[in-house]
Amino acid sequence: MAGHQGRARETREEVTDVAGGNAVRSRDKRNERTGPVLFYRQVVAELRKVVWPTQQQLVTYFLVVMVFVVFMMALVSGLDLVLGKAVFALFTGPSNS
Repeated sequence: MAGHQGRARETREEVTDVAGGNAVRSRDKRNERTGPVLFYRQVVAELRKVVWPTQQQLVTYFLVVMVFVVFMMALVSGLDLVLGKAVFALFTGPSNS
């Protein structure tokens, strides 16, 4: 332990970007915590980068999702009905009505 007295803590550096031949090193920050104010600022900065959909895109995506959901509901309901009747017929025998 005598050799480690001069270091407060060790940080590991690794190469994170080698685009264009320029290697950028960043410190491993897994153990460092971010305060709530800095976190909020980073969230706002990231949200400014987002490309928000237009109203037309939003309506189109909504309709596509709704059609898909209705189709899946019909498919699952149909399979449930058919398989339910098949299992009922299997365990009760043929119906006489």
